[in-house]
Amino acid sequence: MRLAARNDLCSGCRVCQLACSLSVLRENNPKRGLLKIDPHFPVPGDYSIRFCTQCGECAAVCPVEAISLIDGVYVIDKETCIGCMACVEACPHGVMVVHRGEDAPSKCTLCGACVEMCPRGAIYDADTGEGGR
Repeated sequence: MRLAARNDLCSGCRVCQLACSLSVLRENNPKRGLLKIDPHFPVPGDYSIRFCTQCGECAAVCPVEAISLIDGVYVIDKETCIGCMACVEACPHGVMVVHRGEDAPSKCTLCGACVEMCPRGAIYDADTGEGGR
C-alpha cells in the first residue's frame, strides 16, 4: 500500500486521525493520529493532508539503526531507540511524533485505517486507486 491524498476532497473532519489513533495506538484521540490535517484559513474548506510516505529519511539519520524497512514500511524498534529525536527532526513531512509520556517517536505503519474510514475518499491507496467509503 502507498498512501496518497486528494486534498480537494478533504473536509477537515479528522476521521482519518481518529481511525489512526484507534488502530495504531488503541486510543480514542484524534490528536494522537499519525497523520496531519492542515487547514488553510481564511479560505473555507481548504485542507492539506500530510502523512508518512515511507521515504526512509528517518532511518537514514538514526544513529542506532532503530528504524528498519520491513515489508515496505519503516518500523521503529522502541527497545533500540535512544530517544535522540533525530528522526523527528529529519522527517520532511513533519509526521513523526513523540507523544507526551513516551520516550520514543511514533510513525505511520501503513495499517490502512485512514484509507478505509475517510468518508470522502480524500486518502486512498495509490497502488489500487481505492479508498474511502
